[in-house]
Amino acid sequence: MTDHQEQPQQPYYPPRPPYEPGRSPYEPFTEPIAARPSAAEPFTTEHGTTIWPSGGHGGHGGHGGHVPPVGPAPAPVPGPRRRAKRGVGLMAAVAIAAAAVGGGTATLVQQLAADPATTSASAPVAGTNVAARGAGTVAGVAEAVSPSIVEISAASNSGKSTGSGVIITSDGEIVTNNHVVSGASEITVRLDDGRTFPAEVVGTDPDKDLALIELKGASGLKAASLGSSKDVKVGDEVVAIGSPEGLTGTVTSGIVSALDRDVTVAKDEDQGQGQRQYDPRQGWPFEFGGQQFNGDTGSSKTTYKALQTDASLNPGNSGGALINMNGEIIGINSAMYSPSSSSGSTAGSVGLGFAIPIDTVKADLDDLRSGGDS
Repeated sequence: MTDHQEQPQQPYYPPRPPYEPGRSPYEPFTEPIAARPSAAEPFTTEHGTTIWPSGGHGGHGGHGGHVPPVGPAPAPVPGPRRRAKRGVGLMAAVAIAAAAVGGGTATLVQQLAADPATTSASAPVAGTNVAARGAGTVAGVAEAVSPSIVEISAASNSGKSTGSGVIITSDGEIVTNNHVVSGASEITVRLDDGRTFPAEVVGTDPDKDLALIELKGASGLKAASLGSSKDVKVGDEVVAIGSPEGLTGTVTSGIVSALDRDVTVAKDEDQGQGQRQYDPRQGWPFEFGGQQFNGDTGSSKTTYKALQTDASLNPGNSGGALINMNGEIIGINSAMYSPSSSSGSTAGSVGLGFAIPIDTVKADLDDLRSGGDS
């Protein structure tokens, strides 16, 4: 007597195309195909065989484990008509998705264009056009403000001197120190782009060491943006631009070291110098803290409140700009200490410089335009 061995039953796959029990496989469908039972529940084939999720079947009393598990039925192959419909649906879906992406992109562009948070960083400072990539950097400030800083050459009976100035109007009004142009019989101004113009004195205020000159025949110049010195605090970063030793457009940087320093300077170039020719390499004489620097200030002098900075200033920086990191002028550089060595040559800046606050300049502009005290 031999043992009966059950033949393993192959997984059931319904014929293609799918059809319902009792319906001819060749009969076309007119109704939706019923969903296949869940894999977790038994279902009956058209032959009356019950298929269990565990792999057994009703024909053998539900013995499990002898029949390989029934895998998921393969997806039906769609006919030509269904393929066409799916293609159309797919194209429609792609079109909708593309429209959604396009609309989202347009919305994003509109938001970026209108959102103040994203545009404020790239908005230029009025009068200086500090770009976003350079805002708050020495390089950015220098690039924006340098076109508004000039070199001034003044010739007088006592010789020639070199200083700096700040363009404040597009037609060539320039603010500088009084001691840069005092007693000058001829003034020549060199712009950042290399062009030169003759200039004449409009007005001076020796008590504040300020002067206003105007270029002849100039137009379309880049005016600097005048800030406010009342908001300046000790430790603020600053940039200085001028023409020390005739080196046009020299840029240095530092901080504001102190506020409201009492600085005393000579009112006129000849004061304290006797018959000796003024040497710009020795710097303009001034007094600070009871001491004299760069020579004798003489008997005719004036005292003003100044911003102190450690930005490197040298002879020739007089009349140039002290600038905050927004590209705004906060002071006009006027005095700096440049000690001389035993041989008499200039030793250079030691980080002791002073600037006339820009608020003092703005308050004096009307008087300067009307001739000042000269």
